[in-house]
Amino acid sequence: MTDAAVSSLPRRRFLQVAGASLAVAGSGRFSMATARAEAAFRLQVLHINDLHSRIEAVSRSNSTCSAADAAEGNCFGGYGRLATKIRERRAELAEAGVPVVTLDAGDQFQGTLFYTTYKGKAEVEFMNAIGFDAMALGNHEFNDGPDNLAAFIQAANFPVISGNTRVDASEALAAALQERAVLEVGGERIGLLAVLTPDTAVISSPGPNVTFEDEIAYLQRAVAAMRSDGVDKILLVSHVGFRRDQEIAAAVEGISAIIGGHSHTLLSNTVEGAPAYATLVENPVGRAVPIVQAYAFSRFLGDLELTFDADGYVVAAEGDTIVLDASIEPDADIEARIEELAGPIEELKRRPVAELAAPIDGSRGNCRARECEMGNTVTDAMLARVADQGITIALANGGGLRASLGAGTATVGDVLTVLPFQNTLLTMHLTGADIVAALEHGVNAIEDGAGRFPQVGGLRFRLDAGVAPNQGRVSAVEVRQGAQWVPIDPDATYGIVTNNFLARGGDGYAVLAERGTERYDTAVDIAEVLAEYLAANAPFAPTLDGRILQ
Repeated sequence: MTDAAVSSLPRRRFLQVAGASLAVAGSGRFSMATARAEAAFRLQVLHINDLHSRIEAVSRSNSTCSAADAAEGNCFGGYGRLATKIRERRAELAEAGVPVVTLDAGDQFQGTLFYTTYKGKAEVEFMNAIGFDAMALGNHEFNDGPDNLAAFIQAANFPVISGNTRVDASEALAAALQERAVLEVGGERIGLLAVLTPDTAVISSPGPNVTFEDEIAYLQRAVAAMRSDGVDKILLVSHVGFRRDQEIAAAVEGISAIIGGHSHTLLSNTVEGAPAYATLVENPVGRAVPIVQAYAFSRFLGDLELTFDADGYVVAAEGDTIVLDASIEPDADIEARIEELAGPIEELKRRPVAELAAPIDGSRGNCRARECEMGNTVTDAMLARVADQGITIALANGGGLRASLGAGTATVGDVLTVLPFQNTLLTMHLTGADIVAALEHGVNAIEDGAGRFPQVGGLRFRLDAGVAPNQGRVSAVEVRQGAQWVPIDPDATYGIVTNNFLARGGDGYAVLAERGTERYDTAVDIAEVLAEYLAANAPFAPTLDGRILQ
């Protein structure tokens, strides 16, 4: 079933399903009156997903919030605000007598120097302090292998679950990871199941002793087994993405609701253009399954109210994502601990990365107007990181390259000066025609020194600045196939790697936002990618090799 086929189901489609009358009460809310309404049970679910080590507050671009951002009130999220809002909501719900669970749909790991420094120890410390009830595995939890993940789980005061993840008994992870959890909440048993995208095998580092079963095949067995055990209120905490969540809801009978992650999708009833919170999908017996997700990077807290009937189906759902903005005062104790943990990170910035045999030119005047050494270096580093994923073309914006590097020893701090925005590596697929359109856009303001100027890898083209903007400045586009260069095929599809800023249409690259398919945000900071590449090729010397002919 396609994404469009599932997500387009109208809410009134559920009228008169399963002998129930569905009343739609505005976006993101439905209620269903049934003959068994007297047995209704209400549960509040607070949830996050894809925090990606954003322990400190973030800016509008999801990088670490600067002093200037803070002064302007442009800081969001961070564990301090998350702790404040979760504790506030729990207190309100306790006063109202409403039971609550707090869930994380995965990907605590990777994205800032807090993870680079502490490898998950900081993240689990703050999760314990807040008191999460359970967490689903995300693919990035495997970035440093199963042993590091096992240590994280062993430190957690809550179950970490993933049912379709198969771990050989020889791994320490096998004893730490749980398939499912059952929570006693408000006098009821709430079953938790979790699934992880099978793509983890190629986009992370689970090792040879960890495999992943198809999510739907696993869930069809697991849900039936949990219900046969007498647990019929079943929440799926998934890390497979919004599209796949909809497919699961449509294919698997017995799931009450899905708390999702992985695709960084904002579901909201107030943000224009966002899918509804909750999005409803009809299950195989015609019952409504609410699906929610709360974007990423600690910016939002999902706040979902569910009402169950006596058979464990959800008969009412309402709520929304809550933006954790400057109006929320961060918890003082959490903030103090964050500041303490930040100390060694300053030391990390002074850590040597690699020896450079020659300077790498990243000057503004060059990187926004022509092929430049830093552009070649960064795009080659991006391609090297995803070389095993069938990605052959890299695209970066010259404006994202903020400094040059001198010959000699380059440090982590030096690399962060070049790439300070915490942009992440993102892969997608585009047709050859769309790639050419992106290049044409990238060069159409060269006279202004615009930051959109494209730096490329695995691709070369001719640029004629004498042609009017958007009238064919780009020509003779070729792509590398092995050791050969061949003309780009407008109708063929190519795998490209770029940064998350451009991928969402930044610098005016609407073609990437609107036409890119099979999009995947690795959440890996491009600064980290560059540092690894320089170290692997030390003593590094940059080159200019004719990627942009003028």
